[in-house]
Amino acid sequence: MRLVVIGVNHKTAPVALRERLALVGDDVNVALEQIESFTDGSVIVSTCNRTEIYALVPHTLTPHHSHSSSSAVNEQTDHAISHNDFSSSAHVTSSMISAHILKIKTWLAEFKQLPLVDIDPYLYVHRDTHALTHWLRVAAGLDSMILGEPQILGQIKRSVHLAQEQKVLSNQLGWIVDQVFAAAKRVRNETQVGAQAVSLSFAAAKLVTQIFDDLPSRTLLVVAAGEMNRLVATHIAGLGVGRVIICNRNPERAEALAAELRSPNRRIDVRPLQDLPQVLAEADIVSSCSGSMDLLIDKTMTMQALKRRRYQPMLMIDLAVPRDIDSTISRMDDVYLYSIDDLQHVIAGNIEQRRQAAVDAELLVSQLVVEIDRRFQVRQVGKDIQQYRTCTQNQVDKLLHESIAKLQQEDISPEDVLIELSRRLTQTLTHAPSKLMRKAAREGDSDLLDFVVSGLQDAHRGR
Repeated sequence: MRLVVIGVNHKTAPVALRERLALVGDDVNVALEQIESFTDGSVIVSTCNRTEIYALVPHTLTPHHSHSSSSAVNEQTDHAISHNDFSSSAHVTSSMISAHILKIKTWLAEFKQLPLVDIDPYLYVHRDTHALTHWLRVAAGLDSMILGEPQILGQIKRSVHLAQEQKVLSNQLGWIVDQVFAAAKRVRNETQVGAQAVSLSFAAAKLVTQIFDDLPSRTLLVVAAGEMNRLVATHIAGLGVGRVIICNRNPERAEALAAELRSPNRRIDVRPLQDLPQVLAEADIVSSCSGSMDLLIDKTMTMQALKRRRYQPMLMIDLAVPRDIDSTISRMDDVYLYSIDDLQHVIAGNIEQRRQAAVDAELLVSQLVVEIDRRFQVRQVGKDIQQYRTCTQNQVDKLLHESIAKLQQEDISPEDVLIELSRRLTQTLTHAPSKLMRKAAREGDSDLLDFVVSGLQDAHRGR
């Protein structure tokens, strides 16, 4: 398949090294341009948890592929490449792939100005179907720090889009990318690996969908605009709630969150924290995470709010430690109160469910890799057949031209020319299969011999 992946992730390298190997911003464009000089296409995936280079090893070592912007890369890899005859065959050998893996490693070290000896122990390498398996696992979220998380697929898609913009995504690598995306979608649709919430913000959003429908008519009250509440508010607002009220001591931080959440179909109100007793009755969903040492929402305030709401249900999510919301409120009718511990218990159960689902997902990945590899081989053999037919046609044309030239001679019998042409055509057309059968017999490969013989017999019978 000629596909290789070289990279580091949260399992193999500490964050300090991942930071130094990260390829972001303008670095990615420059890197893609340089790698293109010695690969048949590449995609760079760089996130906070991984930096990976996916590339196709070229069929042949042309001057274009042998050139590198780095003399050091060539010095360290020319010896490995010199033992391979790249132009002698369309098939890439294992040693050729190893040479190009070394070339990519050396390029990465030089590009990031790090000694290869320092980063090599942390780099992992996969090739051919193992590289395909790794890419599919990454895209499906099976290799993520949070098992089954969906963000990585979007990050890979953005990386592929960047490769397309840089015109370094070859047709063959593009075909592999399409297979990876389709397979990752099947893994997520046909297994439960991403079905359960495993982050506090996503778990909170999941609770909202379980309790409320008609979300455009619902109001979310965000008490305190810290980072945790920002994530929760973003997830819940993303469900389509029609109104968000932000209560915060610091008006600048509240306005900043309001700017993030504002959309044409959503009303945003910013209120000071002292208005909390008045706005509580307007909220269907409350998310609080203030860091205050005192309760912000007590039982009396909640009872008054429910009365003003005519006892319509409320969902309260308390992510604060110490708690912002009086825990005795959980015993009140029409109020669903979840503390951070409640959400952690939900998440723990969901993580275990994801781990169990990951077994099915891994099995499906293995099956899909076999299917993709089979389609790839069929796709590739089509090119091999075309090349074989072209070569055979050239030989036949040569024999035909020689025979036509002989027929123009007066002392040559046309019958003798045709007999000779027939004999030489038979030799030409049977040479390759005859050579293959002799090789199979000489090496004791009875399975190959039976396959070739039966295939030729079927062809002669017109099957």
